[in-house]
Amino acid sequence: MAKKLNFSKSFGAYVRELRTAKGIGQRELAKKLNLAASYLNDIEKDKRTAPKNEILKKLSLILDADLSTIFDLAGASRKSIAPDIEEFIRDNPNLISFIRTLKDNNVRNEEIKKMQKKISKSDTKALIIAAGLGSRLKKHTENLPKCMLDFNGKTLLQRQVQAYRDSGIDDITVIRGYKKEKINYKDLKYITNTDYRNNNILNSIFYAEKVINGNIIIAYSDILFESNVVKRLMESDHDISVVVDIDWKGYYVGRRDHPLSEAENVIFDSNNQVVKIGKIGTQKEEVHGEFIGMIKLTDRGTEIFKENFHRVKKLYWDKPFQRATIFQKSYLTDMLQELVDIGIKVHCVIIERGWKEIDTVEDYQKAIKEFNE
Repeated sequence: MAKKLNFSKSFGAYVRELRTAKGIGQRELAKKLNLAASYLNDIEKDKRTAPKNEILKKLSLILDADLSTIFDLAGASRKSIAPDIEEFIRDNPNLISFIRTLKDNNVRNEEIKKMQKKISKSDTKALIIAAGLGSRLKKHTENLPKCMLDFNGKTLLQRQVQAYRDSGIDDITVIRGYKKEKINYKDLKYITNTDYRNNNILNSIFYAEKVINGNIIIAYSDILFESNVVKRLMESDHDISVVVDIDWKGYYVGRRDHPLSEAENVIFDSNNQVVKIGKIGTQKEEVHGEFIGMIKLTDRGTEIFKENFHRVKKLYWDKPFQRATIFQKSYLTDMLQELVDIGIKVHCVIIERGWKEIDTVEDYQKAIKEFNE
């Protein structure tokens, strides 16, 4: 997960710290950014100010750093405001008079926060699939759904909800099943999968069919992710979009209980459209990335998704479907592959890190250790 902003550090020191933490050499990073190694060396030593905005965006992706943090420190490096804010004000000159009005009327910080919250609200909804048993987590989920596991004082579900709300999403529905009474936050909506022991992710989603409309993000409940991942997905205007991590292999180093063969991988074309998705039976070097378990549908996308679900449900109930031995046990990736197979475009929103799957005891213990460091 991305490191939080430390205002005591300079832009150069922050870049150096993140680069070192990810085990990336200075020359390697310079090459990825299309910069001279000497130029990057000067930046890290604070002999030069922060580079152009396009480079800052690339840096955020490669180093798994929050883009706002990068921009804020870049602004400090240039002895100015954050460059993205400077650019926005330049493109919207009326903001200057608006800010002056706030100053002249002595508008206080709390009032500004309320205005900010109102403006940033999105019409996008979120649907979290949390009905499963989480059996790979053994004793940790004997009495809890895995979305209720604690991570440094907050549950996995609370951390997901915070990432959505930081992205302006307030309308959040959770599909419950196993130990449903344990998931009871007052500010969320709930739908119950009454047959969670006999179905899987795809069929679980359709217990919530009544909320699948408009712009909606549908995601697994066992992933930790940054708000930046949600924001990147929300920027996509494609009818069906999936989040794909192209820097995925590093997560599997030393990961014994969830081998590489278990990854939901993606192969995409030059236009970032999915060709194959799921537990692909091919050589891993051909794979372009890993599906993190998060999709976004537009209003048209929801209609395509629902229409085709009911089509295949009628055709394949009690029968094999895509990679599932029986339709009732289908994964979300089975439905996505079906859409691709019939010629519907599924777009990849590309990320590099910024998320983590919690599927096994090993995953949980490793994540807890990272939170405590």
